[in-house]
Amino acid sequence: MRDEIKNLLSDVLPAVDFEADFLFSHLDSLSIATILYILNDKYGINLGAEDVTPRNFKTLDNIVRMVQAKRSLEARILQHAEENPDTVAAVQGSKHITYGELWQAILAKADELRADGLQPHRPYVFRNPQDFSFLVTYCAVHYLKAVAVPLGQQATDEEFEAVRAEVEANAFADDIRDVLYTTGTTGKSKGVMISETMLIACADNFISDLGFRAGLLFIISGPLNHIASLFKIHPTLSSGGTICIIDGLRDMNVFFDVFKLPFERFATFMVPASLRLLMEFSYETLCSLDSKIEFIETGAAPITKADMERLAKALPHARLYNTLGGTEIGCVSTYDFNDGKYMEGCIGRPLKNASVEISPEGNIIVYGLTIMSGYVGDPELTKSVIIDGKIHTSDLGYFDEDGLLHITGRSGDIINVGGYKVNPNEVETVANSFPGVKDCVCAPAGHPVIGTILKLYVVLEDGATLDKHALAVYIKSKLEAYKVPTWYEAVPKLEYTYNGKLDRKYYKTLSQQ
Repeated sequence: MRDEIKNLLSDVLPAVDFEADFLFSHLDSLSIATILYILNDKYGINLGAEDVTPRNFKTLDNIVRMVQAKRSLEARILQHAEENPDTVAAVQGSKHITYGELWQAILAKADELRADGLQPHRPYVFRNPQDFSFLVTYCAVHYLKAVAVPLGQQATDEEFEAVRAEVEANAFADDIRDVLYTTGTTGKSKGVMISETMLIACADNFISDLGFRAGLLFIISGPLNHIASLFKIHPTLSSGGTICIIDGLRDMNVFFDVFKLPFERFATFMVPASLRLLMEFSYETLCSLDSKIEFIETGAAPITKADMERLAKALPHARLYNTLGGTEIGCVSTYDFNDGKYMEGCIGRPLKNASVEISPEGNIIVYGLTIMSGYVGDPELTKSVIIDGKIHTSDLGYFDEDGLLHITGRSGDIINVGGYKVNPNEVETVANSFPGVKDCVCAPAGHPVIGTILKLYVVLEDGATLDKHALAVYIKSKLEAYKVPTWYEAVPKLEYTYNGKLDRKYYKTLSQQ
């Protein structure tokens, strides 16, 4: 690839010495503009003004690395298949597939889809089988410049046909590569349009800031069609690493067996609820893996300070990231909480391809290369969310004096108690620090006399009992009186959505009964 780029650029800029030690000093603005145009046209990438830095143009090798970082997933798989065909791309149980085998499977599937009539920029709806064939189908659709629409394994025929009818009625821009359907826990499921620019920018963020690299085995336990898993496929395979696919965490032994594979360094993503289960039932085993685990990323829901501290104690040499991301906004910011501070709610600084600002109302606004292109078939909803090229989220947050972003909750979760606005996350954070409380959720409840009040559902540590009065007094010592729940109930466990978020909709409904 280096010789190809050198010959390509030398043909149009013969006076430039592309082997110069500090190439940037030999280039004027016209030369740089020419290089950007040639590389974008040749490789179908999106180099822009933000990429024009002395570092990126220091040498020809730097230019090559810049191009490689911007290339599509399929182009990167092809590159690895040509350069390291026997390197393992993915593992599942006792099976594995190399980059060479993966690329040949992608080409064969692309031929099959082309023969079935799949055209560029048209959608292809398929169920996620949670195995290698997902990677093959997903990449084959992209290879044909079509639009991948992966659905969950449990999607009914009715749901499948409804999605297919919706996407086939839509015209897609040339850059759209995926349509991902949200879980719909806060309303109707929406089809989010994902561009190749967004996919590449997010992969670039993960590679640059979290350290995805060749030789790293990344464990994916969530559904491959979900954003938290799908957006790890891209940086892992783009950087020449290896994916290990497991089907959930129902059997912790399956997860820990992965560390017996002949790899030196491992990483994974887990929602906070899964991390808590891992620490609750397999803490000593987790501690024994400190020398093997390079990093763990979490997100999708708040992680408590206590869980941060306990995980950091188990893995003192690992990087432990709390990340802000989502289907609409991509990967935005991250914070390595293995820093001795364990700042609850902190999600660090914006990553290289994302920008963040806070609205006057306290909402997090995201813009840059990592955001979605819009919602399928709903331009009005798109206009209400993307304003002047920026996504106005429901997440509430602020920047501290060090420039670190903190998330405090969601505007839709705010509870109105007698005219006062209560953020349930704030109540839960305090309650979770009370001795004997393992987990909790604060929800609105209907009182026959005073209207809406707060109710706290509490999961207790083994052997603990719920002292409602003592807990209420403790919360009152930390928060304003109107933030103290009126009702308390001990429950054996909390309800979470399949992607690890507290199912607040469930508790709102339950408390109103």
